[in-house]
Amino acid sequence: MQMESDGSRVYALAFGAHPDDVELSCGATLLKIMGEGSKVAVCDLTRGEMGTLGTPETRRKEAAEAAKAMGYRERVQLDLGDSKLFYNEENLHAVIAVIRRFRPQAVFCNPAEERHPDHVKASKLVTDACYYSGLRQLKTTDGGTPQEPHRPRHIFHYIQFRDLAPDMIVDVSDTFEASRHGLLSFTSQFWQEGESGSPATLIKRKEFLSGLEARARALGEQIGAQYGEGLIETTTPAVRTFTACFPDI
Repeated sequence: MQMESDGSRVYALAFGAHPDDVELSCGATLLKIMGEGSKVAVCDLTRGEMGTLGTPETRRKEAAEAAKAMGYRERVQLDLGDSKLFYNEENLHAVIAVIRRFRPQAVFCNPAEERHPDHVKASKLVTDACYYSGLRQLKTTDGGTPQEPHRPRHIFHYIQFRDLAPDMIVDVSDTFEASRHGLLSFTSQFWQEGESGSPATLIKRKEFLSGLEARARALGEQIGAQYGEGLIETTTPAVRTFTACFPDI
């Protein structure tokens, strides 16, 4: 899961403040993108070392298992500091280096309005890094090799704890169930049948995963689908082919 110098370009790069953020929020959308023939990479900004459950080693192993289950081209794990995810030059350049390495067209990241402070900080870091990564005079390297500038065309904020109004809803009826395999790789974080003695957390409740499914069903209902995932876009989308965006179904 370390950065390598021979990484290739992907269509979508999804960032999360912690391991499991991506799978909790936009995993089915990423599977849909891969099912359409495009490559996806994921970057965890921290090791999740301050979490109540699991250890950094456990969470790293779970993240690798999730990446395998989902079929990502690669998963990168940075160490920018769980609960210390500060907005500074060092962290900003670390995110820019990841963007320049994978050169995505679409970036997914935490929403700007959230319950967890790290999610808010991650949103600002990634959003700004997407812009600065296009500046030729800002220098970064990957394994000692100078990187070329690259600015993603689209930034999408996925929805986490807060019930935010999406700009778009992706029909993930065909990928939602498969996305659960990636999510459930994080066994230390979620309720398990017959388990006892673990500290209680917001997400380690029997009702939590069923709540996620209920939200996906509610979003799907808005577009006449079984399941949906909501996204917030930071730019106004351009319609190049009208009937491709709004097909006659």
